[in-house]
Amino acid sequence: MSLYCSNGRVRSGIAGVLSALASCLTFAQSPSDNIGPETYVIEPTHTFVTWEAKHFGTSTSRGRFDKKDGSITIDTIAKTGKVEINIDLKSISTGTPVFDKLLQGKNFFNSDEFPTAVFKGDQFKFDGDSVTEIGGTLTLNGKTHPVIMKASNYNCYTSPVFRKRVCGGDFDAFIKRSDFGMNYLVPFVSDATRLVIHIEAIRQ
Repeated sequence: MSLYCSNGRVRSGIAGVLSALASCLTFAQSPSDNIGPETYVIEPTHTFVTWEAKHFGTSTSRGRFDKKDGSITIDTIAKTGKVEINIDLKSISTGTPVFDKLLQGKNFFNSDEFPTAVFKGDQFKFDGDSVTEIGGTLTLNGKTHPVIMKASNYNCYTSPVFRKRVCGGDFDAFIKRSDFGMNYLVPFVSDATRLVIHIEAIRQ
């Protein structure tokens, strides 16, 4: 008798099978019985920060930031949390290098003078154990304004790769780029800009 578990090991014999079964059951669990604050670190290969804005009332311009880091502390019992996400503005990518250079310049993200944007949030709302909204501030181009990131979905699971608990979801907010000193071509290029953060973070 043998048992194969998703950790890649085959166990034989009664004792081996029982041990493997226990391992499989432990691996399959995605515990939700948190007993206090837990800290998660952003997993960059499953976290994406993007923006989009209407261009002269026709198409929607989009781009992403390839470098980001940060951490989240969350307490599903007390219904509290805090998050900090750092975004490297020089890592902007639209697929068009000339456009990237324009967006990095003073008329838009001004990344030479202010290379990092930071979202900090500590106003968490929950539906059960799921985060539905995070209120905080966005610092961009040397200016800080309140922002509410709303979740379109949220979930936690045990990662088969990292073998740790992972939580995350899709969050978005609309900001006015003129609030952050990016007035160039308003209103022809929309002032309202959608900021999207698709995030997964690993429990430490």
